[in-house]
Amino acid sequence: MDWAKVTANYKAFLRIEKSLSPNSVQAYLADLERLKSYLAVKDNDLRPEDISQADLRTFLVDAGELGMSPRSQARLVSGIRSFFRFLVMEGSLENDPSALIEPPRPGRHLPVFLHVGEIDRILAAIDLSKPEGHRNKAMIETLYSCGLRVSELIDLRMTNLFFTEGFIKVSGKGSKERLIPISHKAMQEIEMYFENYRNHMIPVRGNENFVFLNRRGKRLSRVMVFTLVKDLVKIAGVAKNVSPHTFRHSFATHLVEGGADLRAVQEMLGHESILTTEIYTHLNREYLRDAIIRFHPRSGSRKANRNHKTDF
Repeated sequence: MDWAKVTANYKAFLRIEKSLSPNSVQAYLADLERLKSYLAVKDNDLRPEDISQADLRTFLVDAGELGMSPRSQARLVSGIRSFFRFLVMEGSLENDPSALIEPPRPGRHLPVFLHVGEIDRILAAIDLSKPEGHRNKAMIETLYSCGLRVSELIDLRMTNLFFTEGFIKVSGKGSKERLIPISHKAMQEIEMYFENYRNHMIPVRGNENFVFLNRRGKRLSRVMVFTLVKDLVKIAGVAKNVSPHTFRHSFATHLVEGGADLRAVQEMLGHESILTTEIYTHLNREYLRDAIIRFHPRSGSRKANRNHKTDF
């Protein structure tokens, strides 16, 4: 098998049959390129059909020793498995050398989330006297109100706003569309943005349908949204590592804490598996645990003991 031809076919498979986003396709191809580069050092003429299970194990061991985290290794294994399953599926291989490769189990870290007061402080840090102020406020409110990924925010289209019904439509991972309820507050901020900024712009051709535009009339970039959030967090004095995704975590956490059905939260977040959504139940348990430690008279907490009064 020729590497160039196989890689091109694999890329087409990921784009067309798997319907993966351009970012996901690039991630899978990067995994394959990493494997290719590693094996080329050992044998520059090694073809895909020559790769053995032992080659893959050595590759992963070396990746770990070079400091790759267990989570990154697990994602790398997933990418390699995807490639070899593709070769078996199209008949280029009889046996899959990656079938018995087990990824390391990454520790499950609870995501950072913001309290409502912290979100209000970040919103208050936005300078509404600047032309883009209303746009920035509308973006933050939409991220938090709808639990969007940053890619879904910058891809939001005018034709996918259904304010009369109280919904927006977004295209998530794998180009899967979903309807998400949008709060009255977020709708209000978007309308203010249109009135004070968006309606006075002439969008660059091809960008007319995007909701959020930069000063030059083009769709916003991911980097610009990340930079905006970092700057606002610093001004607001919020001492947390906050990114646009933190508002998505906050959206889900606050829903679960408020008693929302986990299946409904899964649907709104666009998670393929409910196991991914279940991390927010762990967050909820952490919140309850902290409350017990702080306020229960048997916890040993000074605050709990100070608040506890014994009646005789």
